[in-house]
Amino acid sequence: MKFTPDHLAEMNLLLQFDISSAATGIKVHHDASEDMQKAVQRLYDKGLCTLPDGGYLTDEGIEVAECADKILRVLSS
Repeated sequence: MKFTPDHLAEMNLLLQFDISSAATGIKVHHDASEDMQKAVQRLYDKGLCTLPDGGYLTDEGIEVAECADKILRVLSS
């Protein structure tokens, strides 16, 4: 299995959250790209964030975002 463009969009969006603070959320505005709007909806549908336009990461969302961050750091080194 390979990462699809949808997976990459979701991982890039997860990296926009501040994983060092559970009290910091994001909002994907209606004028954001269609890919970004669809990605945040998919994250919400998967239970990784609290609102269909972002909000805060759930506990599972924090874990997944931490993994995405680790993957990026390893691949960037």
